[in-house]
Amino acid sequence: MPKYEPSPAYRDAGPYRTGVLLVNSGTPDSLSTRGVRSFLRRLLRDRRTIEVPRGIWCWILYFIILPLRPARVLPKYRRVWTERGSPLLLHSVALRDALRARLRDRAGEAVAVELGMLYSTPDVAQGLAALREAGAQRVLVLPLFPQYSGTTNAAAYDQVGKALRHWRYVPELHLLPDYAVDPAFIGALADSVRAFRAQHGAGEHLLMTFHGIPKSYVDKGDPYRRKCELTARALAAALGLADDAWSISFQSRVGTAEWLKPYTDDVIKGLAQRGVKQLDAICPGFAVDCLETIDEIGHECDVAFRAAGGGELRYIPALNAGPAQVEVVSTLLQPLL
Repeated sequence: MPKYEPSPAYRDAGPYRTGVLLVNSGTPDSLSTRGVRSFLRRLLRDRRTIEVPRGIWCWILYFIILPLRPARVLPKYRRVWTERGSPLLLHSVALRDALRARLRDRAGEAVAVELGMLYSTPDVAQGLAALREAGAQRVLVLPLFPQYSGTTNAAAYDQVGKALRHWRYVPELHLLPDYAVDPAFIGALADSVRAFRAQHGAGEHLLMTFHGIPKSYVDKGDPYRRKCELTARALAAALGLADDAWSISFQSRVGTAEWLKPYTDDVIKGLAQRGVKQLDAICPGFAVDCLETIDEIGHECDVAFRAAGGGELRYIPALNAGPAQVEVVSTLLQPLL
């Protein structure tokens, strides 16, 4: 009987290997008007981000937003930019590297880990290609958005599907769900609050602020608001906070349409007028720190709180690439490894 010889067009990847793709939102690739414009164009062209009819929206985007907004936003990025670049990218890469090390210790060389950004580089397609080159025949996709929304988690799934449409050999694929009330996640958040307050003293109130989305999206079935409320209540319970010792709010709204309420700036002013002098704020919807946490909450909201009669708003950093975050992600992945 003749010996079987595999087709020269097929290369066996060797041991069956698992790949992990961490997905985050994105950031300008450079500290320039051009870099900000490119990022905003990719973000705002996504139908998951903006649901306005395309003809109307493209006119607004290309003739109003992209010519004007980048120059207005650039000073905000300058306040958070580091010598090594964007904090969101730096923390995301650090998390990828730390997870690689953790999984290497647990699973040897059987697991590859890459990062994909929705609206900047390295993008989702590049992250998947790197996993393919590493020999991954099984891919686990984890969007770093703890509370599910069509604007984030579903956008990640869309881009994974779009990239794989061009692959001849499509890997076994697992899309991980959100982790709004995962015990490891809630425990890590609670520990971060405790550690911050142990070092700096406890504020009089804890504000949990989440990125907002248009209210119409929730009205059409997006579960995001409910997911945020579940996270906030679980965190408050883990910390043993009384009902009047914490609040939930939604930040980062743009345009004139109604977004999820209460708005963060309104809540901050109300707390200042209520007599709160020291306000702690945490952003449980952000896996790593970025413009919206460092500048919008840590700087702009602190200024607004003081102007409204408050004393100090203290931002509690995201989990970033710390051991607690690595443990959370490892725990989420473990059942599939």
